[in-house]
Amino acid sequence: MHSIIKSTVHDAAELAKVGRQSFIESHGHSASEEDITAYVNSKFSFLAFEEELKNPNYIYHHVVFEGQMIGYSKVVFNCESENVAKENITKLERLYLLQEFHSLKLGKALLEYNIQLAKQNHQKGMWLYVWKENTRALNFYLKYGFEIIGEYNFKISENHSNPNHQLLLIY
Repeated sequence: MHSIIKSTVHDAAELAKVGRQSFIESHGHSASEEDITAYVNSKFSFLAFEEELKNPNYIYHHVVFEGQMIGYSKVVFNCESENVAKENITKLERLYLLQEFHSLKLGKALLEYNIQLAKQNHQKGMWLYVWKENTRALNFYLKYGFEIIGEYNFKISENHSNPNHQLLLIY
């Protein structure tokens, strides 16, 4: 049995742990160990999550399976993009699930939860970036109906960027 729960500042430490591990699992081989370590130390720290969870524009939810947090999502409503000509569009900034739980289809449950949440908040679609070499994630979104609409270079460090697709789903 799983639950999807709205995250609060009290979840910052666990979100940092899950975020760090899932980022390393999916992107850890995309740059040098030094660049990856510096990136996760900056973006997946307790303090980074604590700050973001205090910001009402960032909406976090996490998945609990058998008493353990195994993934989370972050969305931003009304987030414009130069490649999206519509208003009231949500950015799915993160949807992370620990690798050992991929087979449970809880990533799909979390995505569907966020789409329903966006619709309830009068959003007309959702966009996101996905690393071009993360074929599992790319196929997941394409299978769900997202379409590639652009590209973006995701900066890991001053010396390294990963090429990303920008994807869009209109509902």
